[in-house]
Amino acid sequence: MKSLYAALAVATALTTPAFAQDAGRAALLGLHGTFHSPHVEEWYGGFGTREFVFSDGQWSLTFIHALDPGMTQRTFQFRTGGGYDVQAASTQLPGAFHTVFDEDWKHLTLLTPVPEIAAAMGMADCGLTVNLEADISETGCAAWRPVADCGQDHDLLAFSDDGLHFGVRPADNDMCSADKTPTALLPAVVAR
Repeated sequence: MKSLYAALAVATALTTPAFAQDAGRAALLGLHGTFHSPHVEEWYGGFGTREFVFSDGQWSLTFIHALDPGMTQRTFQFRTGGGYDVQAASTQLPGAFHTVFDEDWKHLTLLTPVPEIAAAMGMADCGLTVNLEADISETGCAAWRPVADCGQDHDLLAFSDDGLHFGVRPADNDMCSADKTPTALLPAVVAR
């Protein structure tokens, strides 16, 4: 009879919200694979695609921006990555967790040869060469601050039936401190 009670206690514990939170956090900490935008998304007055790669506690992002939904008038590509830490569960969004993404490096590629577009995006004075990736980790460029000034992104992370969700970024793209953590989730990126 004691073993039946023990089994019932374990079964009850496995269905508690605390266990579900721990399991959700563990699943996010153990992410492995590539997740990408299922379609072109609206970003920064234009359009873009996101691709995230997770492996062994590390993450990376490749974001490509364009002026048109067909992604033929590309303006820039931004890449970053590092370690990440899934922290406390969100009190506002069930299933979401506060997550700190280290940005150990930041790389930017100017994809447009039109100087007026580069200037409008704040990239004119960054010393960029069209189609040549530049390491902006130390200098920053446009809204991207140097790693020394902003080496972390305070975000949200969650799984749903649709895929993997991140937080909605503010207009100024500044999530460099915990008080800038988003309060809503973006549409999901999906496993490749």
